[in-house]
Amino acid sequence: MNDCFSDKVYQIVNQIPWGKVTTYGVIARMLGCPQSGRYVGFVMRNAPAFLPCHRVVNQKGEMAPHDTFGSQDYQRELLRSEGITFLTNGCIFMKEHLWLG
Repeated sequence: MNDCFSDKVYQIVNQIPWGKVTTYGVIARMLGCPQSGRYVGFVMRNAPAFLPCHRVVNQKGEMAPHDTFGSQDYQRELLRSEGITFLTNGCIFMKEHLWLG
């Protein structure tokens, strides 16, 4: 994979609407690389700060690893400020907020 792949990931992330989230796997499928969800996660670690990276979560609706945003609480607060709701286990209510492109 290369910078072209990274740029395509960033283009998709930039399209995620306010109040919605998507997953690493959904992004990979949108790019025609359904087995590359982990690589999408790797690419996200170097994403430009202006992108709404907080809107990308894992398939269970869990926050990014704690070192990505400084803490999972910070990502959770960013999402809550957009009206994202959470289940009692702390995961995002994906049926309500998942964006599939």
